Amino acid sequence: MAMPGWPEMIFIFIICVLLFGAKKLPALARGIGQSIGEFKKAREEFDQGVSNPASPVENKEVVEKQPHNPA
Repeated sequence: MAMPGWPEMIFIFIICVLLFGAKKLPALARGIGQSIGEFKKAREEFDQGVSNPASPVENKEVVEKQPHNPA
């Protein structure tokens, strides 16, 4: 399936204007842009974590504190 050409993109834009209204389109586009930016940021952080793993976690025994009962 090929990418849509200019006539299809104009048709999609007109449908979006009719559905959402001209006043809400900038806010919708801004929200989508912020979502894409957050996704890219999370993906970069994940890629850094995979390529540069932290030092191995040391195994430490957890000592449970028992209440002191002087009986």
